[in-house]
Amino acid sequence: MIADYLLIDVGNGRTKLALASRDGLLQRRDCATRELSPKLVEEVLAGWEFRSAVLCSVVPEAVTAFRTVLGDSLLELKHETKMGIGIRYPNPSSIGPDRLANAVAIALLHGAPGIVIDFGTAVTFDVLSADRNYIGGVIAPGLRLMTDYLHERTALLPQVELAEPMTAIGQSTVGAIQAGAAIGYRGMIRGILEALRKELPQGEPLHVVATGGDADWIIAGMEERIKVDPDLTLHGLRLVGNLNAPSHV
Repeated sequence: MIADYLLIDVGNGRTKLALASRDGLLQRRDCATRELSPKLVEEVLAGWEFRSAVLCSVVPEAVTAFRTVLGDSLLELKHETKMGIGIRYPNPSSIGPDRLANAVAIALLHGAPGIVIDFGTAVTFDVLSADRNYIGGVIAPGLRLMTDYLHERTALLPQVELAEPMTAIGQSTVGAIQAGAAIGYRGMIRGILEALRKELPQGEPLHVVATGGDADWIIAGMEERIKVDPDLTLHGLRLVGNLNAPSHV
């Protein structure tokens, strides 16, 4: 079977790839972004057939490998791309393409106004107005940046796997770091969401969706009404593919 799209989300650490129809995701693969080359792309795509490809990338130099392999079938998401949403932002070219994909997905799948919280190398908050315009957001250090930095910049603090702490009062160094990550980041999310809500018009239901590798366990420990959609960025790329299908499929 030939899929409608190959979807490519190039992140700082991993690159996610998926085959998709116009209506949903079909198969997934991933690889390390730092290892990307035309040869690796061909190996990762082996056995997959698709009509066109849609890509967003936060690592500009990594895109070359996909351009080499995919050629004219590749649509790179940029602020000028037809997306089904508007942009009301001083410098649209500075918006990360993954953030645009997330904004498309929340607008077309969940509703507006909305906020996407993406747990990646950075934790990003992207805000969509009620009239479906991307209007800005917040960028904060990611969870693993924090734990890696503590390990790399101190003599005694270990590398820690992120997990739910047993208690707020850490009974070990590992437990203390896990408490700092889980409780600290949940507090940060609450504080940022509260500030964003104050700057948005009141009275309209606000759709808040989280995505990214750490979204599940962070959001699970919060009382706020936040949906988790691990494939939000890929769905945004799929929807962009649908909107641009006449010239790319």
